[in-house]
Amino acid sequence: IFSVSAVGSLKEQYHPGHIVLVDQFIDKTIGRRQTFFDEGVAVHILGAHPISEKISGLLLEACRKTGAVVHQGGTYVCMEGPALSTRAESLLHRSWGADVIGMTNMPEAKLAREAEIAYATMAMITDYDCWHEEEEAFSAEKIVETFKNNVKTAQKVLKCAAEMFDADKHYDAACAHALDGALISHVPMIKPETKKRLELLLGRFWKD
Repeated sequence: IFSVSAVGSLKEQYHPGHIVLVDQFIDKTIGRRQTFFDEGVAVHILGAHPISEKISGLLLEACRKTGAVVHQGGTYVCMEGPALSTRAESLLHRSWGADVIGMTNMPEAKLAREAEIAYATMAMITDYDCWHEEEEAFSAEKIVETFKNNVKTAQKVLKCAAEMFDADKHYDAACAHALDGALISHVPMIKPETKKRLELLLGRFWKD
């Protein structure tokens, strides 16, 4: 999965129009379904490294080839929305060392890992978050203009990445086998209806 997300910057040096290939998340969402495995079965995937290095590396190469301004690595705070942060929240997120803030990549990244899909995201900066006092009067028109330019950049990068994608070279074993060892429930104790519902994700564990 190549994910594209509009974000606000929490760092002075990360300007509107830049791309951050984040590799970590802080999930502050509260009203979203967080997992495929919340009823009838216990599954605990490892969450330390939520981004596929192989896919993120591919996006990095595509960004450089297309001339996009890109930063490798960073932490994405995912908030619930739709309201934007208060200044106090924005300053708190900066104090955590986070780099960007958005509303869309969680629990998306967790769910991708539960589905054993390699996932990476391009966090595309539209503006500075409200910690930046000098940018408080940043106009909505300017943000929309930056957003439109970011869309054009994303299209170029994704086209380039798709053309360079190689199923063998970019295969990520850690993602493809994320469920290995994660199923805690004793298989004979899992109810038939639960097995049917989760067949696509877990079927191999009760077919062996």
